[in-house]
Amino acid sequence: MSLYDDTVLVLKGYENQPELRRTYLDHLTAHQDGMWKACDAGHITASALVVDPERGRVLLTLHRKLRMWLQMGGHCEPGDTSLAAAALREATEESGITGLTLLRGGPVRLDRHAIPPPCHWHFDVQYAAVASPHAAHAISDESLDLRWFPYDEVAGVADASVVRLLEATRTRLGV
Repeated sequence: MSLYDDTVLVLKGYENQPELRRTYLDHLTAHQDGMWKACDAGHITASALVVDPERGRVLLTLHRKLRMWLQMGGHCEPGDTSLAAAALREATEESGITGLTLLRGGPVRLDRHAIPPPCHWHFDVQYAAVASPHAAHAISDESLDLRWFPYDEVAGVADASVVRLLEATRTRLGV
């Protein structure tokens, strides 16, 4: 199965945010290249909020270009076998943590946001991943810093999209 086909199936199975989910599916129907950064009309991205094993903190990256605290994530690549695999790859690359485990149940949220030209939109499919005990993180080239934040500190450092992702993740975790 292609990454495109997997993404369509993931989105069709995602039961929340029905209007936004329809926007994503319509975009993919209109743009067969909508998975890739080269699609000027916008493209699918995959991200994951990394949660510590005790489920009390999240690891955020201070994005080098945007200079904002964000979850790990980015563009899909030709070698990605699924959307979940793309999110896990991005989280692993940007956090330096091996052995991350995506939460069951598929994506936690969708977040569509404008980006500067030549592209126009990121259609982000957001997952959550739990780090293994004793996981060590390492700053990647895409980051200025990585830091664990207790849940109650996230709203003070990150934008509303990260806060919404955290709330949805906590709901999924039952904490």
